[in-house]
Amino acid sequence: MSRIKPQPGILDIELYVGGTSTVAGVSDVVKLSSNENPLGSSDEIKRAHAKTSVGLNRYPNTDHADLRAAIAEVHGLDAARVICGVGSDEVLQFVTQAYAGVGDEIIYTEHGFSMYPILARMVGAKPVKVAERERTVDVDAILAACTKKTRIVFIANPANPTGTMIGASEVARLADGLPEGAILVHDGAYTEYVDGFDGGAALVGARDNVVMTRTFSKIYGLGGLRVGWGYAPQEIIDVLNRLRQPFNLSTVQLALAEAAVRDQAWVDRCRAENAKQRAWLAEALAELGVPSDTSTANFILARFADRAEAEACDDYLKSQGVIVRRVAGYGLPNCLRITVGDESGCRRVAHAIGQFKDGAR
Repeated sequence: MSRIKPQPGILDIELYVGGTSTVAGVSDVVKLSSNENPLGSSDEIKRAHAKTSVGLNRYPNTDHADLRAAIAEVHGLDAARVICGVGSDEVLQFVTQAYAGVGDEIIYTEHGFSMYPILARMVGAKPVKVAERERTVDVDAILAACTKKTRIVFIANPANPTGTMIGASEVARLADGLPEGAILVHDGAYTEYVDGFDGGAALVGARDNVVMTRTFSKIYGLGGLRVGWGYAPQEIIDVLNRLRQPFNLSTVQLALAEAAVRDQAWVDRCRAENAKQRAWLAEALAELGVPSDTSTANFILARFADRAEAEACDDYLKSQGVIVRRVAGYGLPNCLRITVGDESGCRRVAHAIGQFKDGAR
């Protein structure tokens, strides 16, 4: 037996499985499994991309100054307190590496993003799963689960895969109730889908124990680019930057992300279109006997009678070239997460679910 051993917790990690994008034997496929923006990225991003072929022999800027300045300008933040990463996942990883380790506890909610327990185990900390209330973050349950070993509390708000969210006053109550030395990480990957929502920026500005994260992978249509960012008190940012690789983002990533954040007209258009199609899809499925909670993101969580019906529906959808996401791994075996596509995609998935329900009668 090899004497070379990984750090505690690493072998307990279950590998992350992304949404599939193909169906064997089916060519006309609509992918509604990964919460991608069906409208893609804006023309401004495409124009910026065309310019990035010049100077690829040069290393990128290590301080991300232009991108951080653009983020700060658009969102009214302090650029010095912005950190950029390879997706918001990397920023979450920085926080975990910096502030938790063996013997510590990291809290996440029962239907929370699957990366949270992975990050905890990565550093040898104990992941502590806390119950939600009707698929919504329960602040009282989280506070009751906190101990002197609690170092980080992760919440996604809006949440994935449920689409639910809690208000700013509840998030503030959570932050204020944490044990001394614990950090609240407000994961806001779907922030832009909520009109007027600051993603937790005001909370960060008023407290020393809150970190917020955002991404360019969702509404900006840049999932393939992998860029995210975080905002935190200066003391925390100074720590996280000691973990960040100096060249973690390429010249192309930096240029395109800057173009994206400055094109807020595109964000507004995508938000409006998503809201329109999301409402239509939720209502269409409800009429078929498939309910969902009010979603504040770019997907809905369709609820079926039981696991067997959900899996049978998923199998039927695949046969029709429609790919959605099973979420049994999130503790929701009777549900399917369905990305809000364009009008054609939404009508196609609703029609296919209608056919499935008719055939099951």
